[in-house]
Amino acid sequence: MRSVLVAGGVALLVTLFGTRFAIQLLVKRGYGQFIRDDGPTTHHTKRGTPTMGGGVVIGSVVLAYILAHLIVWTPPTASGLLALGLFTGLGLVGLADDWSKISHARSLGLRAWMKLSLQGVIAIAFAILAFQFPDARGVTPASQAISFLRDLPWAWLPMPVAVVWLVFLAAAWSNAANLTDGLDGLATGAAAMVFAAYGIVNLWQFNQSCASLTPGPQCYEVRDPHDLALVALAMAGACFGFLWWNASPAKIFMGDTGSLALGGGLAALSVFTRTELLMVIMAGLFVIITMSVVLQVGWFKVTRGKRLFKMAPLQHHFELMGWAEVTIVTRFWIICGLCVAAGLGLFYAQWVAGQ
Repeated sequence: MRSVLVAGGVALLVTLFGTRFAIQLLVKRGYGQFIRDDGPTTHHTKRGTPTMGGGVVIGSVVLAYILAHLIVWTPPTASGLLALGLFTGLGLVGLADDWSKISHARSLGLRAWMKLSLQGVIAIAFAILAFQFPDARGVTPASQAISFLRDLPWAWLPMPVAVVWLVFLAAAWSNAANLTDGLDGLATGAAAMVFAAYGIVNLWQFNQSCASLTPGPQCYEVRDPHDLALVALAMAGACFGFLWWNASPAKIFMGDTGSLALGGGLAALSVFTRTELLMVIMAGLFVIITMSVVLQVGWFKVTRGKRLFKMAPLQHHFELMGWAEVTIVTRFWIICGLCVAAGLGLFYAQWVAGQ
Protein backbone atom coordinates (compact mmCIF):
# COMPACT_ATOMS: atom_id res chain seq x y z
CA MET A 1 0.00 0.00 0.00
CA ARG A 2 2.87 2.37 0.75
CA SER A 3 4.16 2.19 -2.82
CA VAL A 4 0.68 2.99 -4.17
CA LEU A 5 0.45 6.13 -2.03
CA VAL A 6 3.99 7.14 -2.95
CA ALA A 7 3.22 6.81 -6.65
CA GLY A 8 0.07 8.91 -6.41
CA GLY A 9 1.76 11.57 -4.30
CA VAL A 10 4.88 11.83 -6.46
CA ALA A 11 2.88 12.07 -9.69
CA LEU A 12 0.65 14.77 -8.21
CA LEU A 13 3.57 16.86 -6.94
CA VAL A 14 5.59 16.54 -10.15
CA THR A 15 2.72 17.78 -12.33
CA LEU A 16 1.65 20.41 -9.80
CA PHE A 17 5.10 22.04 -9.69
CA GLY A 18 6.66 20.78 -12.91
CA THR A 19 3.87 22.07 -15.16
CA ARG A 20 4.70 25.64 -14.12
CA PHE A 21 8.20 25.29 -15.56
CA ALA A 22 6.81 23.57 -18.65
CA ILE A 23 4.54 26.55 -19.25
CA GLN A 24 7.48 28.95 -19.03
CA LEU A 25 9.55 26.84 -21.42
CA LEU A 26 6.76 26.40 -23.97
CA VAL A 27 5.88 30.11 -23.90
CA LYS A 28 9.52 31.04 -24.39
CA ARG A 29 9.74 28.80 -27.46
CA GLY A 30 6.37 29.89 -28.80
CA TYR A 31 4.81 26.41 -28.79
CA GLY A 32 1.19 27.54 -28.65
CA GLN A 33 -2.11 25.95 -29.60
CA PHE A 34 -3.67 26.58 -33.01
CA ILE A 35 -7.46 26.94 -33.00
CA ARG A 36 -9.86 25.69 -35.68
CA ASP A 37 -11.64 28.52 -37.50
CA ASP A 38 -14.88 26.47 -37.71
CA GLY A 39 -15.09 25.95 -33.95
CA PRO A 40 -16.83 28.09 -31.32
CA THR A 41 -15.66 31.70 -31.58
CA THR A 42 -15.00 31.82 -27.83
CA HIS A 43 -12.03 29.49 -28.40
CA HIS A 44 -10.17 32.10 -30.46
CA THR A 45 -9.01 33.73 -27.23
CA LYS A 46 -7.14 30.50 -26.44
CA ARG A 47 -4.92 30.80 -29.49
CA GLY A 48 -1.29 30.65 -28.47
CA THR A 49 -1.88 28.91 -25.11
CA PRO A 50 1.03 26.48 -24.53
CA THR A 51 0.26 22.92 -25.61
CA MET A 52 1.93 19.49 -25.33
CA GLY A 53 1.50 19.65 -21.55
CA GLY A 54 0.65 15.97 -21.63
CA GLY A 55 4.38 15.36 -21.73
CA VAL A 56 4.53 16.45 -18.08
CA VAL A 57 1.73 14.02 -17.22
CA ILE A 58 3.51 11.13 -18.94
CA GLY A 59 6.86 11.97 -17.38
CA SER A 60 5.38 12.27 -13.90
CA VAL A 61 3.64 8.88 -14.12
CA VAL A 62 6.79 7.12 -15.32
CA LEU A 63 8.91 8.85 -12.63
CA ALA A 64 6.36 8.02 -9.93
CA TYR A 65 6.33 4.36 -10.97
CA ILE A 66 10.12 4.12 -10.85
CA LEU A 67 10.47 5.92 -7.50
CA ALA A 68 7.68 3.91 -5.88
CA HIS A 69 9.46 0.66 -6.75
CA LEU A 70 12.85 1.99 -5.65
CA ILE A 71 11.53 3.16 -2.28
CA VAL A 72 10.00 -0.21 -1.38
CA TRP A 73 12.67 -2.06 -3.41
CA THR A 74 10.33 -4.27 -5.39
CA PRO A 75 10.71 -5.24 -9.06
CA PRO A 76 8.30 -3.91 -11.67
CA THR A 77 5.74 -6.31 -13.07
CA ALA A 78 4.81 -7.26 -16.62
CA SER A 79 1.32 -5.78 -16.22
CA GLY A 80 2.61 -2.49 -14.87
CA LEU A 81 5.24 -2.09 -17.57
CA LEU A 82 2.81 -2.97 -20.36
CA ALA A 83 0.25 -0.47 -19.06
CA LEU A 84 2.93 2.21 -18.96
CA GLY A 85 4.09 1.13 -22.41
CA LEU A 86 0.67 1.69 -23.99
CA PHE A 87 0.20 4.92 -22.02
CA THR A 88 3.58 6.29 -23.12
CA GLY A 89 3.52 4.90 -26.65
CA LEU A 90 0.20 6.49 -27.55
CA GLY A 91 1.37 9.67 -25.86
CA LEU A 92 4.35 9.77 -28.23
CA VAL A 93 1.96 9.45 -31.18
CA GLY A 94 0.09 12.43 -29.78
CA LEU A 95 3.38 14.31 -29.36
CA ALA A 96 4.15 13.76 -33.04
CA ASP A 97 0.68 15.09 -33.89
CA ASP A 98 1.09 18.16 -31.67
CA TRP A 99 4.54 18.86 -33.08
CA SER A 100 3.17 18.65 -36.61
CA LYS A 101 0.58 21.30 -35.74
CA ILE A 102 3.22 23.60 -34.28
CA SER A 103 5.88 23.12 -36.92
CA HIS A 104 3.42 23.58 -39.81
CA ALA A 105 1.48 26.37 -38.06
CA ARG A 106 -1.89 24.67 -38.61
CA SER A 107 -4.50 22.91 -36.45
CA LEU A 108 -4.74 19.66 -38.45
CA GLY A 109 -1.63 17.80 -37.27
CA LEU A 110 -0.69 14.43 -38.75
CA ARG A 111 -2.70 13.05 -41.63
CA ALA A 112 -5.46 10.74 -40.44
CA TRP A 113 -3.97 7.60 -42.03
CA MET A 114 -0.56 8.28 -40.49
CA LYS A 115 -1.97 8.92 -37.03
CA LEU A 116 -4.13 5.79 -37.12
CA SER A 117 -1.23 3.72 -38.45
CA LEU A 118 1.03 4.80 -35.59
CA GLN A 119 -1.72 4.10 -33.08
CA GLY A 120 -2.21 0.69 -34.69
CA VAL A 121 1.46 -0.25 -34.45
CA ILE A 122 1.56 0.64 -30.74
CA ALA A 123 -1.73 -1.16 -30.06
CA ILE A 124 -0.71 -4.32 -31.92
CA ALA A 125 2.59 -4.52 -30.02
CA PHE A 126 0.69 -4.05 -26.75
CA ALA A 127 -1.92 -6.68 -27.64
CA ILE A 128 0.62 -9.32 -28.60
CA LEU A 129 2.80 -8.74 -25.53
CA ALA A 130 -0.23 -8.71 -23.21
CA PHE A 131 -0.72 -12.44 -23.85
CA GLN A 132 2.88 -13.25 -22.96
CA PHE A 133 4.70 -13.38 -19.60
CA PRO A 134 2.66 -15.97 -17.64
CA ASP A 135 3.29 -15.95 -13.90
CA ALA A 136 3.85 -18.99 -11.69
CA ARG A 137 0.15 -19.86 -11.98
CA GLY A 138 0.14 -19.43 -15.75
CA VAL A 139 -1.87 -16.18 -15.65
CA THR A 140 -0.93 -13.64 -18.32
CA PRO A 141 -1.63 -9.89 -18.06
CA ALA A 142 -4.54 -10.15 -20.53
CA SER A 143 -6.97 -12.98 -21.10
CA GLN A 144 -8.59 -14.20 -24.30
CA ALA A 145 -12.10 -13.65 -22.92
CA ILE A 146 -14.15 -10.49 -23.25
CA SER A 147 -14.78 -9.26 -19.73
CA PHE A 148 -17.38 -7.28 -17.84
CA LEU A 149 -16.97 -7.53 -14.06
CA ARG A 150 -14.85 -10.62 -14.67
CA ASP A 151 -14.02 -12.70 -17.71
CA LEU A 152 -17.20 -13.87 -19.42
CA PRO A 153 -16.86 -17.67 -19.79
CA TRP A 154 -19.00 -17.75 -22.93
CA ALA A 155 -16.99 -14.97 -24.62
CA TRP A 156 -13.66 -16.77 -25.09
CA LEU A 157 -11.90 -15.60 -28.26
CA PRO A 158 -9.35 -17.33 -30.50
CA MET A 159 -5.95 -15.70 -30.10
CA PRO A 160 -5.98 -13.73 -33.41
CA VAL A 161 -9.45 -12.38 -32.62
CA ALA A 162 -8.39 -11.55 -29.05
CA VAL A 163 -5.46 -9.51 -30.39
CA VAL A 164 -7.81 -7.61 -32.71
CA TRP A 165 -10.16 -6.97 -29.75
CA LEU A 166 -7.36 -5.43 -27.68
CA VAL A 167 -6.24 -3.31 -30.62
CA PHE A 168 -9.81 -2.07 -31.01
CA LEU A 169 -10.01 -1.17 -27.31
CA ALA A 170 -6.72 0.75 -27.42
CA ALA A 171 -7.80 2.69 -30.52
CA ALA A 172 -11.31 3.31 -29.21
CA TRP A 173 -10.31 4.64 -25.80
CA SER A 174 -7.43 6.76 -27.07
CA ASN A 175 -9.70 8.45 -29.60
CA ALA A 176 -12.50 8.80 -27.04
CA ALA A 177 -10.15 10.66 -24.69
CA ASN A 178 -8.96 12.77 -27.60
CA LEU A 179 -12.53 13.82 -28.46
CA THR A 180 -13.31 14.60 -24.81
CA ASP A 181 -10.33 16.95 -24.53
CA GLY A 182 -12.15 19.97 -25.98
CA LEU A 183 -12.69 22.29 -23.01
CA ASP A 184 -10.41 23.50 -20.21
CA GLY A 185 -9.97 20.72 -17.66
CA LEU A 186 -12.75 18.50 -19.01
CA ALA A 187 -10.75 15.40 -19.98
CA THR A 188 -8.19 15.89 -17.21
CA GLY A 189 -10.76 16.00 -14.42
CA ALA A 190 -12.83 13.16 -15.86
CA ALA A 191 -9.80 10.93 -16.33
CA ALA A 192 -8.64 11.64 -12.77
CA MET A 193 -11.95 10.31 -11.43
CA VAL A 194 -11.83 7.14 -13.53
CA PHE A 195 -8.20 6.40 -12.69
CA ALA A 196 -8.83 6.95 -8.97
CA ALA A 197 -11.77 4.54 -9.16
CA TYR A 198 -9.59 1.95 -10.86
CA GLY A 199 -7.08 2.33 -8.05
CA ILE A 200 -9.88 1.17 -5.73
CA VAL A 201 -10.82 -1.69 -8.08
CA ASN A 202 -7.23 -2.91 -8.27
CA LEU A 203 -6.70 -2.76 -4.51
CA TRP A 204 -9.92 -4.75 -3.99
CA GLN A 205 -8.78 -7.32 -6.53
CA PHE A 206 -5.43 -7.52 -4.75
CA ASN A 207 -7.12 -8.21 -1.42
CA GLN A 208 -9.37 -10.81 -3.05
CA SER A 209 -6.78 -12.28 -5.41
CA CYS A 210 -6.83 -15.99 -6.25
CA ALA A 211 -3.04 -15.89 -5.78
CA SER A 212 -3.37 -15.18 -2.05
CA LEU A 213 -6.77 -16.70 -1.23
CA THR A 214 -8.10 -20.20 -1.63
CA PRO A 215 -9.25 -20.29 -5.26
CA GLY A 216 -13.01 -19.93 -5.49
CA PRO A 217 -15.77 -18.33 -7.53
CA GLN A 218 -15.35 -14.91 -5.91
CA CYS A 219 -11.58 -14.47 -6.00
CA TYR A 220 -10.10 -12.48 -8.88
CA GLU A 221 -7.86 -14.20 -11.40
CA VAL A 222 -5.90 -11.05 -12.23
CA ARG A 223 -2.17 -10.73 -12.58
CA ASP A 224 -0.30 -8.00 -10.62
CA PRO A 225 -3.34 -6.14 -9.20
CA HIS A 226 -1.22 -4.26 -6.64
CA ASP A 227 1.12 -2.90 -9.29
CA LEU A 228 -1.85 -1.93 -11.45
CA ALA A 229 -3.24 0.00 -8.47
CA LEU A 230 0.09 1.80 -8.31
CA VAL A 231 -0.16 2.72 -12.00
CA ALA A 232 -3.80 3.83 -11.68
CA LEU A 233 -3.09 6.09 -8.68
CA ALA A 234 -0.03 7.55 -10.41
CA MET A 235 -2.21 8.45 -13.40
CA ALA A 236 -4.92 9.88 -11.14
CA GLY A 237 -2.36 11.93 -9.18
CA ALA A 238 -0.78 13.25 -12.38
CA CYS A 239 -4.19 14.35 -13.69
CA PHE A 240 -5.10 16.07 -10.41
CA GLY A 241 -1.81 17.97 -10.35
CA PHE A 242 -2.08 18.98 -13.99
CA LEU A 243 -5.68 20.14 -13.46
CA TRP A 244 -4.39 23.02 -11.30
CA TRP A 245 -2.99 24.58 -14.48
CA ASN A 246 -5.46 23.11 -16.99
CA ALA A 247 -8.67 24.26 -15.29
CA SER A 248 -10.44 27.25 -16.82
CA PRO A 249 -8.90 29.56 -17.81
CA ALA A 250 -6.25 27.03 -18.85
CA LYS A 251 -2.63 28.11 -18.65
CA ILE A 252 -1.62 25.04 -20.66
CA PHE A 253 -3.28 22.34 -22.76
CA MET A 254 -2.34 18.67 -22.60
CA GLY A 255 -2.73 18.36 -26.38
CA ASP A 256 -2.94 15.04 -28.16
CA THR A 257 0.19 14.12 -26.21
CA GLY A 258 -1.89 13.88 -23.07
CA SER A 259 -5.28 12.84 -24.38
CA LEU A 260 -4.02 9.84 -26.36
CA ALA A 261 -1.90 8.77 -23.39
CA LEU A 262 -4.89 8.96 -21.04
CA GLY A 263 -6.93 6.86 -23.45
CA GLY A 264 -4.15 4.30 -23.52
CA GLY A 265 -4.21 4.19 -19.73
CA LEU A 266 -7.96 3.58 -19.72
CA ALA A 267 -7.62 0.76 -22.25
CA ALA A 268 -4.76 -0.96 -20.42
CA LEU A 269 -6.48 -0.86 -17.03
CA SER A 270 -9.74 -2.23 -18.45
CA VAL A 271 -7.92 -5.13 -20.11
CA PHE A 272 -5.65 -6.08 -17.22
CA THR A 273 -8.37 -5.86 -14.55
CA ARG A 274 -10.74 -8.02 -16.66
CA THR A 275 -13.32 -5.20 -16.71
CA GLU A 276 -13.36 -4.22 -20.39
CA LEU A 277 -17.11 -3.65 -20.64
CA LEU A 278 -17.34 -2.15 -17.14
CA MET A 279 -15.07 0.64 -18.41
CA VAL A 280 -17.90 1.65 -20.75
CA ILE A 281 -19.89 2.54 -17.62
CA MET A 282 -17.04 3.91 -15.51
CA ALA A 283 -15.82 6.14 -18.34
CA GLY A 284 -19.36 6.77 -19.52
CA LEU A 285 -18.72 10.46 -20.17
CA PHE A 286 -16.05 9.57 -22.73
CA VAL A 287 -18.50 7.16 -24.39
CA ILE A 288 -21.31 9.75 -24.51
CA ILE A 289 -19.04 12.34 -26.12
CA THR A 290 -17.70 9.84 -28.65
CA MET A 291 -21.20 8.64 -29.55
CA SER A 292 -22.23 12.24 -30.20
CA VAL A 293 -19.62 12.36 -32.96
CA VAL A 294 -20.73 9.00 -34.38
CA LEU A 295 -24.38 10.09 -34.36
CA GLN A 296 -23.55 13.45 -35.90
CA VAL A 297 -21.63 11.88 -38.78
CA GLY A 298 -24.26 9.16 -39.30
CA TRP A 299 -27.17 11.60 -39.22
CA PHE A 300 -25.35 13.95 -41.61
CA LYS A 301 -24.92 11.15 -44.15
CA VAL A 302 -28.41 9.68 -43.80
CA THR A 303 -30.17 13.06 -44.08
CA ARG A 304 -27.75 14.36 -46.72
CA GLY A 305 -26.45 17.39 -44.93
CA LYS A 306 -28.60 17.91 -41.85
CA ARG A 307 -27.01 18.06 -38.40
CA LEU A 308 -28.25 16.36 -35.25
CA PHE A 309 -26.21 18.67 -33.00
CA LYS A 310 -25.09 22.24 -33.59
CA MET A 311 -21.54 20.89 -33.43
CA ALA A 312 -19.82 17.70 -32.32
CA PRO A 313 -18.29 16.61 -29.97
CA LEU A 314 -21.21 17.22 -27.60
CA GLN A 315 -19.49 19.81 -25.38
CA HIS A 316 -19.29 22.21 -28.34
CA HIS A 317 -23.02 21.78 -29.01
CA PHE A 318 -23.74 23.26 -25.58
CA GLU A 319 -21.20 26.02 -26.15
CA LEU A 320 -23.09 27.08 -29.27
CA MET A 321 -26.31 26.97 -27.24
CA GLY A 322 -24.83 29.67 -25.03
CA TRP A 323 -23.68 27.67 -22.00
CA ALA A 324 -20.57 29.01 -20.28
CA GLU A 325 -17.51 26.79 -20.58
CA VAL A 326 -17.18 26.39 -16.80
CA THR A 327 -20.83 25.36 -16.58
CA ILE A 328 -20.40 22.68 -19.23
CA VAL A 329 -17.24 21.29 -17.64
CA THR A 330 -18.75 21.22 -14.15
CA ARG A 331 -21.92 19.47 -15.30
CA PHE A 332 -19.98 16.97 -17.39
CA TRP A 333 -17.78 16.24 -14.37
CA ILE A 334 -20.95 15.53 -12.39
CA ILE A 335 -22.05 13.08 -15.10
CA CYS A 336 -18.62 11.46 -14.99
CA GLY A 337 -18.82 11.15 -11.20
CA LEU A 338 -22.21 9.45 -11.47
CA CYS A 339 -20.84 7.03 -14.08
CA VAL A 340 -17.86 6.20 -11.86
CA ALA A 341 -20.14 5.66 -8.85
CA ALA A 342 -22.41 3.39 -10.89
CA GLY A 343 -19.43 1.37 -12.12
CA LEU A 344 -17.97 0.93 -8.64
CA GLY A 345 -21.40 0.00 -7.32
CA LEU A 346 -21.84 -2.71 -9.93
CA PHE A 347 -18.34 -4.04 -9.29
CA TYR A 348 -18.92 -4.34 -5.55
CA ALA A 349 -22.50 -5.59 -5.87
CA GLN A 350 -21.38 -8.50 -8.02
CA TRP A 351 -18.87 -9.58 -5.38
CA VAL A 352 -21.44 -9.27 -2.56
CA ALA A 353 -24.07 -11.18 -4.52
CA GLY A 354 -21.70 -14.09 -4.91
CA GLN A 355 -21.03 -14.47 -1.21
